Amino acid sequence: SIVEHAPLSSEFMKNTAGNQEAVTTASMSMSDLPYYFKKMNQMKKKYASDLLIHIGFEVDYLIGYEDFTRDFLNEYGPQTDDGVLSLHFLEGQDGFRSIDFTAEDYNEGIVQFYGGFEQAQLAYLEGVKQSIEADLGAFKPRRIGHISLCQKFQQFFGADGRDFSAEVIAEFEAILALVKKRGYELDFNTAGLFKPLCKETYPPKEIVTLARALEIPFVYGSDSHGVADIGRGYDAYC
Repeated sequence: SIVEHAPLSSEFMKNTAGNQEAVTTASMSMSDLPYYFKKMNQMKKKYASDLLIHIGFEVDYLIGYEDFTRDFLNEYGPQTDDGVLSLHFLEGQDGFRSIDFTAEDYNEGIVQFYGGFEQAQLAYLEGVKQSIEADLGAFKPRRIGHISLCQKFQQFFGADGRDFSAEVIAEFEAILALVKKRGYELDFNTAGLFKPLCKETYPPKEIVTLARALEIPFVYGSDSHGVADIGRGYDAYC
């Protein structure tokens, strides 16, 4: 599957703060879409005898901008055959802030805004719940991406997935219950293994165990942002 980051709402981008590179590099632009579909469909045909290539988007769940996302999916969803719905931004200091740009940016814009690392975890997980329940139309992706992305910089804060608080575990359990109820699937994302301040999959083993008990399906994802990343962690974890 090739699921490039879908364009962000221009109005949303005006309401972001912090390091603007986190926003400007987060997605393709609307003007990229014709070339994206043209190029991906060319690849799909070229390698049809060897690979089944799916084309789609990793769609950002933008809290408060659901109308934009629904309209985007209604227009471009018919041209896709796969997709992931992910949360990368939360309301934070001076506007929406990136969850996963740098540890320092996350600390300044999110953790301090919510009053601590655990409070930031809970805010992120609440956003993930909202994404699952959101009405984004008929082409809403049914796979929820990296539900523990809030752990990307966990070691910066002296934490790891083995010492989640009872409240954080309860939020994960609530997310899993919603995923099960909706018949959705989860992204088993190995990118976190290669992040120096994370060193765990998204989600980590503890949450995977809870999801498996509910028979929630996982789909492997390397979250590749370059050729060298493709397939990383697959042999060891899948």
